[in-house]
Amino acid sequence: MRPLRYAINVTLDGCVHHEAGVAPDEELMQFWTDQIRAADAEIYGRVTYEMMESAWRRPADGVWPDWMSEWEQPFADALDRAKKYVASSTLTSVDWNSELIQGDVVEAVRRLKEQPGGPLSVGGEKLARELTDHGLIDEYLFVVHPILAGHGPRLLDGLHERVRLELVDRREFGSGAVAHTFRSAAF
Repeated sequence: MRPLRYAINVTLDGCVHHEAGVAPDEELMQFWTDQIRAADAEIYGRVTYEMMESAWRRPADGVWPDWMSEWEQPFADALDRAKKYVASSTLTSVDWNSELIQGDVVEAVRRLKEQPGGPLSVGGEKLARELTDHGLIDEYLFVVHPILAGHGPRLLDGLHERVRLELVDRREFGSGAVAHTFRSAAF
């Protein structure tokens, strides 16, 4: 069975909104680039897919925008090339190396996990909560930033049941951010 990892940036007070001030520096961007490259595919909900596409899709002319630093381009390249699955009840089609998941997303992700291949990664907020509620996420990667956001959506807010985790790896970054990797643990 293919493992599924939930990977996300989070503030000390649990905010997972991309505008909470957790933009990666060069060291963290390389870390996230390695994470994208290590996964066979990314699984996103509509909101995360559209956000990632608007920022990281290679423009039609092939030239990255001026706002993008040179050290961000490997991440953009990796994500641009990555296979993506998009869970949505409102989209009728997707492109950008993507396949649309409609209907029962939990069952669709179960089927993806049963297919041959390497690890899968899920990003975002609502989809990850739903997959956690159904026991489909095997590993959690939280990069905790030394920031208090004070507002915004919270990490896995609204889970139906408590989930016990086991710390399996920890990495500190020069920025003060710390990556914690957990696996699901039985009670």
